[in-house]
Amino acid sequence: PGLHRFLASKEQFHAYLRARGEPGGQADGRGKEEEDEDEVEEKEEEEEVGSCQNEPPAKRVRSEDLGQDGERREDAGAAEKEPAERKRARGQNKSRPCMKPNHYEQRRLCPSVTQGCAEKCYFGSQCRFLHDVGEYMAVKPADLGCSCVLFETFGKCIYGVTCRFAQAHLGDGYQNIVNTDLAKQWEGKSLVRNNLSKDLQHQLRKRKFIFKKADEYLRGLAKPHGNGGKGGKAMGRSTEEREVSNCTTPQEGLGDSPGCPVLPEQGEDPKPDTLQSPGPTGGEEASSVKTVGPVTDEDITKLRSCEKKKLEIQGKLYLAPLTTCGNLPFRRICKRFGADVTCGEMAVCTNLLQGQSSEWALLKRHHTEDIFGVQLEGAFPDTMTKCAELLNQTIEVDFVDINVGCPIDLVYKKGGGCALMTRSNKFEQIVRGMNSVLDIPLTVKIRTGVQEKINVAHKIIPKIREWGASMVTLHGRSREQRYTRGADWDYIAECAKIASPMPLFGNGDILSYEDANRAMQMGVSGIMIARQVPVGALIKPWLFTEIKEQRHWDISSSERFDILKDFTNYGLEHWGSDTQGVEKTRKFLLEWLSFLCRYIPVGLLEHLPQKINERPPYYMGRDYLETLMASQNVDDWIKISELLLGPVPTSFTFLPKHKANSYR
Repeated sequence: PGLHRFLASKEQFHAYLRARGEPGGQADGRGKEEEDEDEVEEKEEEEEVGSCQNEPPAKRVRSEDLGQDGERREDAGAAEKEPAERKRARGQNKSRPCMKPNHYEQRRLCPSVTQGCAEKCYFGSQCRFLHDVGEYMAVKPADLGCSCVLFETFGKCIYGVTCRFAQAHLGDGYQNIVNTDLAKQWEGKSLVRNNLSKDLQHQLRKRKFIFKKADEYLRGLAKPHGNGGKGGKAMGRSTEEREVSNCTTPQEGLGDSPGCPVLPEQGEDPKPDTLQSPGPTGGEEASSVKTVGPVTDEDITKLRSCEKKKLEIQGKLYLAPLTTCGNLPFRRICKRFGADVTCGEMAVCTNLLQGQSSEWALLKRHHTEDIFGVQLEGAFPDTMTKCAELLNQTIEVDFVDINVGCPIDLVYKKGGGCALMTRSNKFEQIVRGMNSVLDIPLTVKIRTGVQEKINVAHKIIPKIREWGASMVTLHGRSREQRYTRGADWDYIAECAKIASPMPLFGNGDILSYEDANRAMQMGVSGIMIARQVPVGALIKPWLFTEIKEQRHWDISSSERFDILKDFTNYGLEHWGSDTQGVEKTRKFLLEWLSFLCRYIPVGLLEHLPQKINERPPYYMGRDYLETLMASQNVDDWIKISELLLGPVPTSFTFLPKHKANSYR
């Protein structure tokens, strides 16, 4: 039918939502005075909130601004004004309000009571939480529903009386009911791995964790070398690596010196699809598994480079690590839609080494994530190498990725992210050091360069291969471009040839299955699906299904709402069904909705697919729910969250992380 048939003005759009989608209802029957009052109130509210919540200039599209073909006509005057206005809607809402648990519940029940051991409360009489269940139930907020996802799934809700759906599993005397048959099915099963134990956290905080391999590597960096190079530029190769440099696997020579190349045998493929860690082990212990008992062959025999764990992901769909929104519940959604490889959110290595619980939470892995990696950010070889050894010994992952593509100033000014592309010596020390302490593959994610018109990735990729990385992911934009403008896939194709036989994944502007097919024809080993503006994993998580089934999916509003329901249930499983868990789930749901609202249904488009870097104009959906999901107003997102998680607490406020994502 074409999008222009559904276009509406701002006033028509919000009037329709106010009338709750009833045709011929209050939307058309409102008096002029009432509408004028609303407009005045809206203007006053905008002035109070500030420019960070003003309507994005690119949203101001009227139907008369569109030609017959649906294309927007722009005049010179608007083009001149746009940069000044757009400047107000960029970056992060750094001063946004932070809702803490005590904002939701003034009087909370002590966890010792919930766990059934109130007499063992560590704080005793000085505990600031309630210990009387009856007193707590008198002030507890009303339940949000009669069905608890934890009780229905696992047969037991560990949150007991504090659960906001407690009526589903509370008996007489506030006793927590347990479905023993269902609970036995899950007994002993680890659903979420990579948790931070109290013992490990204590070791890290007291600096008692031993970094044997990392310390050995770092001592080598401090020693001057007589070959004219810098102290640890190459760190040479360990004795163990020199002894095994004649391995027959084709990729093993990638990290060796030029004087001893290892070439594939005649008629044998170099197998670029296998991810492996070809560098030196750099330590005496080859395995990170702690054993008790007699000494075994594994304790004294070192792994050769060609014997390290391999990871075959050529041609697979790789969900990029997405800060804030790439949490475990969201990854479960993408996994269900066909993502093959998942990666945790970017974790800062110094925070991990300090044992920060919030940072370790980014490493958690659901049991359905069969190929899972973690991404680390850091600027110095000592912290990155130690962090790699720490993770190698304490968590279960299939690969570790180094973030050399983060464009934000906070990371860049400290020498991390994209800045490592300009600090080749430190970059080399980090890659070689991490590779020497890991028993799993090491990958690197980079951009085309720092400056917009100066590409340097083609110079860095051969070095990364030589330093021992198993795979490179290239985002086809520079740091200056951030997430704007189109990705340079011609340059990605050029870099893929240079990287061979090391696998190279491409990233950028994968909006549909046609784009994915076109990208694979460029010679890359696979594609990474990221946030993409306006379409990508965050705006369109079913993109993985479209790519695998080679079709455009005109998904209905009810199907999209079911996806939000599943995310909510996954969030309650992960963060908890008590008040704190419910509001944490709501927070991440609202952050996701700030991207989901940019999706335009396929059935409304005149040309497929939806165009890159274009904000959709105001349009009426095919039903009320579809129109509500298209709103970029924070209040409408909160309304959607209330349909799933009940009413928000009093004095609730929310601002998305990115200024350009919403307005009031």
